[in-house]
Amino acid sequence: MQFSTLAAFISLLPLAFAMPASPVADASLPGSTANVAGLHAVAKAAGKLYLGTATDNNELTNTQYTAILENPQQFGQITAENSMKWDATEPQQGVFTFTLADQIANLAISRGLLLRGHNCVWHQQLPSWVTSSNFNAAQLTSVIQNHCGTLVSRYKGHVWDVVNEPLNDDGSFRSDVFFNTLGSSYIATALRTAKQADPNAKVYINDFNIEGTGAKATAMKNLVKSLKSQGVPIDGIGLQSHFIVGQVPTTLVQNMQEFVALGVEVAITELDIRMTLPETAALLEQQKKDYQTVIAACQAVPKCVGITLWDFTDKFSFIPSTFPGQGAATPWDQNLVKKPAFDGIVAGF
Repeated sequence: MQFSTLAAFISLLPLAFAMPASPVADASLPGSTANVAGLHAVAKAAGKLYLGTATDNNELTNTQYTAILENPQQFGQITAENSMKWDATEPQQGVFTFTLADQIANLAISRGLLLRGHNCVWHQQLPSWVTSSNFNAAQLTSVIQNHCGTLVSRYKGHVWDVVNEPLNDDGSFRSDVFFNTLGSSYIATALRTAKQADPNAKVYINDFNIEGTGAKATAMKNLVKSLKSQGVPIDGIGLQSHFIVGQVPTTLVQNMQEFVALGVEVAITELDIRMTLPETAALLEQQKKDYQTVIAACQAVPKCVGITLWDFTDKFSFIPSTFPGQGAATPWDQNLVKKPAFDGIVAGF
């Protein structure tokens, strides 16, 4: 580097460090061109209850991120990605900790946003006292009732993923401490407990790979029928929708309609569409089309009430750590710049 160039560079350093960071797009890749007030505003205008996002506590210190998150035109609903799960809320039996969960709940409620509780009963992120205490059926039933009842009664008037991921991909029930001890009855116990704790709550079962028709979706429909025949409250089915670019199911609308015909609503609860890295213009264009396809499917089914992104930026997406070599799954990039996927969502409505 020549001295004159170096001197000029050094002279600009104070200015560079004094200026606040602002989103910068990768000039080699296409970006968003949509001119709208925000995704939630577009969804509401199209007749949906909300378009929302998941978020997590450690992300709330990033002011660029929160400026987008807290824009009510952009998002009308918040899901707590981790802070309402069992290990975060009842790490010791009967000892509840709500500091992190309250932070997310207060963020939503103080801004008039809808809150989705996530979740009461799941086979992952369980403290060892749940998995390793060798509870008998009566004891584990009581544990579920106490946990779900306490959680739902604290955050009343909202939507809850009461049971998360109860099925294997072949449609059988997942083997975990709940099923192994109680059989499938734990699902009814959790749903009944949640509804008793808050009769105004919407109680859901949430799962992945049930977005299109197939063995797992059929098993979930049979579960809904069985629960309803027993008088168990079930208001909705959450379609997680962790998709792969170019591989979105072609039967989304048919499948949603089949769920709705059983007397439940549906929601897209954890939407992202991942690709094998690196990003290319062609992959981003296909991703845009895929987002449009998913949103249009929900738009075509009146009882598909809303859509939640599983965080809105690649900066905080769980995909790279869970699916090595894959990522770029969300509508905002690592620098919090809108991608073509944003336009796909707008077009889908």
